[in-house]
Amino acid sequence: MTSTREKGLIVSFGEMLIDFVPTESGVSLAESPGFLKAPGGAPANVAIAVTRLGGRSAFVGKLGGDEFGHMLAGILRENGVDDTGVSFDKGARTALAFVTLRSDGEREFMFYRNPSADMLLRPDELNLELIRSAKVFHYGSISLITEPCRSAHLKAMEVAKEAGALLSYDPNLREPLWPSPEEARKQIMSIWDKAEIIKVSDVELEFLTENKKIDDESAMSLWHPNLKLLLVTLGEDGCRYYTKKFHGAVQTFNVNAVDTTGAGDSFIGAFLSKIVDDQSVLEDEKKLRKVLRFANACGAITTTKKGAIPALPSDSEALSFIKDNQRRKENTFRVGYVSCLHSSLDSRLQQIPCSRGI
Repeated sequence: MTSTREKGLIVSFGEMLIDFVPTESGVSLAESPGFLKAPGGAPANVAIAVTRLGGRSAFVGKLGGDEFGHMLAGILRENGVDDTGVSFDKGARTALAFVTLRSDGEREFMFYRNPSADMLLRPDELNLELIRSAKVFHYGSISLITEPCRSAHLKAMEVAKEAGALLSYDPNLREPLWPSPEEARKQIMSIWDKAEIIKVSDVELEFLTENKKIDDESAMSLWHPNLKLLLVTLGEDGCRYYTKKFHGAVQTFNVNAVDTTGAGDSFIGAFLSKIVDDQSVLEDEKKLRKVLRFANACGAITTTKKGAIPALPSDSEALSFIKDNQRRKENTFRVGYVSCLHSSLDSRLQQIPCSRGI
């Protein structure tokens, strides 16, 4: 078996913050009787998702020099994430987000970051040695909203690419943070053609294409020549995948969703953890489908608990979940088959004429 030290490093760049999730689902922020404090931020979620699954990851970003900031750095370390790329700002607070859970498990956001420390990361504060050691460099789009973080983001991408890292992009659209939808589209797409792996949700696909159709044609309108894999997550309907040679869909698992926060991060973290040392997966459809089934399982598990990081599964949890699901399917099939067989036999017996004495 490969030891953790021998595994390729996945460096995740961007924001880490505190999510405040209502203790009661299906109510507005004002109506909520209380909130559950949960660490979050998509790039940080991905970094922790990787280590929970036995991989190696590092996080690059900036936190406030406050209690929340030091708490978050501690959570990274507790989860085995390299935090040598984290810097602190004594003059700015760690970002906060209040997340409303609607009755269908989907979320609405209210952010407190004016400005928050993550927005103030400068290019000269980057740990370039750490970034150069990445085998996969993963990032979102929130760090593109304002300077100086935007310049730090572009510098980090450039350094990672020059060092040979695979670039992975999850836009993680949060419309309330952008000045306008038009500006969001413009900036998200400004770095689109640099990424080799892109993951978007169905909502993000609609937003970026300005098309309500979630189909192959709409997805392929986002294709670019440098892209190796485009992933479109569809919530309870699984995901679709697109490469230069093939495309298809992988169904997800049925669960009772409590909170969808972090499900997409769990999905992409699981995916990256499986391909970081075997990029042949990107060219082998059978392998790719197997990895995406695993990623779907991780995303599904994450929705069964409140908060993102607390809900991220371990490798053993994900494998047990898949095995249990398969066992249930086989049992259902077996029961259905036996029931069908009995019905068929009963039908045949009713058709056999009875003779006297029998």
